[in-house]
Amino acid sequence: MRAVIQAAIGKAVPVLEEPNVELSAATTVPPSAPVVVWGRGRPPSRHQKSAGDAFSCCGIPAERGHVSRRLIGLEVPVFPDRRTIKIMDSVIEPEAGSPLPVVGALISVNREQLWIGSLQDTVQARLTLEEWDAAPPNGGDGWDEEAKAELYLRGQLTIDMGSAGRAVQGLRLVSGVGRYAARVYARNRKQVARLYHQLFDRYNDPLGDEFAHAKRGLEGIEQYLVQLWRDL
Repeated sequence: MRAVIQAAIGKAVPVLEEPNVELSAATTVPPSAPVVVWGRGRPPSRHQKSAGDAFSCCGIPAERGHVSRRLIGLEVPVFPDRRTIKIMDSVIEPEAGSPLPVVGALISVNREQLWIGSLQDTVQARLTLEEWDAAPPNGGDGWDEEAKAELYLRGQLTIDMGSAGRAVQGLRLVSGVGRYAARVYARNRKQVARLYHQLFDRYNDPLGDEFAHAKRGLEGIEQYLVQLWRDL
């Protein structure tokens, strides 16, 4: 398991346990990206700056007595190029088209793509992606916004950041090909956009070291959680 992840990203990734998580040889993330991968039944540790830390949600009974389990967890930094982060099927048909541009809304979707909308395109955000074997417990507490959607995925997905490249390429889903329900949470979208604009009033030189240092301090405050599960 560890060898596969090292080959995919060029360095060791902290795997919290030996889960049923398969990052195929085609799965890639930027070598410089601090990635956290965890598996079934265990969220990231509390010292991590993680959108998934809002709740530890395994072991809570879902509908009809089924205990939903997290199959995959992946946490990556993302850059909202043109205020958009794209989650999509890794093999998109040419005639599929694109969702409508995300303007202020949290998401915009079509059959094979889910676009997440940021309110800024300058500060790095943080995205946690989870696959579940059934609908997870609602984790809306601690998040500012929530949206739901459906996607058709052929067993692999990509997180695309436009001109900034791809945060993840070809992540293999445990549940395979089919229709997936998606739940998207967000927090601090408005706050980060406001705080960034305030930097121009605080510092005289937007190209100076003080401005750059203050901007780096905003990275990771804007957070997203995307949960996927097969919608049979």
